[in-house]
Amino acid sequence: MTGSIRRVGIGITVLFVALVAQLTFLQIVQADKLANDDRNVRNLIRDFSRPRGPILTADGEVVARSVPVDDEFGFQREYPLGPLFAHVSGYQSFVVGSTGVENSYNDELIGRDTALQLRSIENIGRALAGEQATGKVVLSITRTLQEVARDALGERRGSVVALDPKTGAILAMYSNPTYDPTPLAGHNSEEVQFAFNFLNDEPSNPLLPRAYRERYAPGSTFKVVTTAIGLDAGVTTPETSYPSISELALPLTNNTLANFGRRGCGGTLVESFIQSCNTTFAQIGLDLGDQLAVGIDGFGVTSAAPLDLAPGATAGSGPAEGTFAQEAPQFAFAAVGQGDAFATPLEMALVAASVANGGVMMSPHVGAEILDANDRHVRSIEAEPWRTVMTPTTATTLQAMMLGVVERGTGTAAQIPGVTVAGKTGTAQVPDQNPNAWFIAFAPVENPTIAIAVIVEEGGNFGSEATGGAVAAPIARDVIAAFLAP
Repeated sequence: MTGSIRRVGIGITVLFVALVAQLTFLQIVQADKLANDDRNVRNLIRDFSRPRGPILTADGEVVARSVPVDDEFGFQREYPLGPLFAHVSGYQSFVVGSTGVENSYNDELIGRDTALQLRSIENIGRALAGEQATGKVVLSITRTLQEVARDALGERRGSVVALDPKTGAILAMYSNPTYDPTPLAGHNSEEVQFAFNFLNDEPSNPLLPRAYRERYAPGSTFKVVTTAIGLDAGVTTPETSYPSISELALPLTNNTLANFGRRGCGGTLVESFIQSCNTTFAQIGLDLGDQLAVGIDGFGVTSAAPLDLAPGATAGSGPAEGTFAQEAPQFAFAAVGQGDAFATPLEMALVAASVANGGVMMSPHVGAEILDANDRHVRSIEAEPWRTVMTPTTATTLQAMMLGVVERGTGTAAQIPGVTVAGKTGTAQVPDQNPNAWFIAFAPVENPTIAIAVIVEEGGNFGSEATGGAVAAPIARDVIAAFLAP
């Protein structure tokens, strides 16, 4: 009997010690994590019951601000530029959560950022008094260039992404269709849920930030990636000659891969690139074998770009390493941007930027600077390399090849008087619909300050006759010209 009591006592003691240990873990070790968990309702109420700093464009326009309202929260978010910046600013919603800059830079906007609180004696005093001075987030995007991107895309579905190849700063990021974030920031839960459901059920999916969350077959723009991998691997050279044929027989099958319009196409690597010969680059994909898959991974295509927007960028895809022996035809298709190759417009803008930047791909970001409530500088969003994707020699070679595309190849519609533009067209076949039209570019070639990717879904007004050169290149031209205008 005494032994049984002793065992019960030991069991109770062990449970008590475990309970104390768990409480200690939760209250000390996990306290900060739990307090800042997005699902913590007290945090939500706290953040919605105080002013919130504005989001501003690089040219000083208000993208988001808090305004007083007569309800339990006291303040509500509004978005004066509405659909123009919706996929960048996102929204702050008590009902359906927060996205975009509103989410990623929440601590700065609400005043919980340590550097912001310590910025001045005034802010230190506020922090000691339990107050939190709000901050301002200044974007790297100007309203002016964002409007140019919107107007150039027009009513067509698609995206435009422009960035600084040297810093990764996003200069324009616009997708159509878009939406007005203000109704989602309301405090009437039924009205907000109705607005969200309406947008979410819309077949065109306006809530989707296509620029960094949608994957597409990149078509011939992906030949930039294939060329870089092939040159660095020593599988091809600018002078390597390829036969002028209309279609290439694929191994392991009786199928072929054809050139656009089944025209005869070939010659040196340079000429094949300028004329966008599918047969040449499909052959390079076969020659590379599993090296193609490794190279695509190295370009970051299969990784999510480190973009400072919630819920983050979507990763693309390519053929899996080690599968070439069984899936050789898929490697040929991937080499021309079809088959297993998928990428976001952001990733393809980064591909163009990496060529412009000597092979170094920078981390993309829409935030440029954090200010305090009195417009004093707190910190800048620094430029950070993401990865090196090709050698400087290969980048120089591709710069010349992409320049040739615009000067005398498939991208002549991107020409700008007095400006050297380098680019690559793409026309991506999509099952059961018209082709998507692509164009990636950078300029000026001598000292690149802008890189861009444009996609127009289903060819816009051109339908089945759409090509990247006819549809997407003029959009890129307009954005580049506006950015470089004196």
